[in-house]
Amino acid sequence: MAFASFDGKRGAAPMAEINMVPLIDVMLVLLVIFIVTAPLLTHAVKLDLPKASADVNPLKPERIEFAIDAAGVRFFNGEAVSRTQAAERFVQAAQRQPLPELHLRADQAVAYRAVAETLADASKAGLTKIGFVSEPDAR
Repeated sequence: MAFASFDGKRGAAPMAEINMVPLIDVMLVLLVIFIVTAPLLTHAVKLDLPKASADVNPLKPERIEFAIDAAGVRFFNGEAVSRTQAAERFVQAAQRQPLPELHLRADQAVAYRAVAETLADASKAGLTKIGFVSEPDAR
């Protein structure tokens, strides 16, 4: 975009450059304004808050040790139970607060069906915290 000159000469060629001085002046003014106002934005209200010394009393959930041996026999906290008895105990345990954790130990030779049935019974009863217990590799 070409600009005409203001000196009154008709034959003079139009000016082809933009005058950068006003743009630089505006940028410097904005920079100074931001430098001055930036510390004001981080100003916080100082309050003298009260101190409280209350210890948290966390309730640890009860653990249910459930095991299935190689023959498929189920053990609820060390006591041999049938599948229906285990399901009934899961329902009773799910009504306690806080919700107990179910730690499931299954022999590696047991059929997966017994483990899947146990998981289904526990989730139907409302037990959501289920952990699988295994032994670390001896290597």
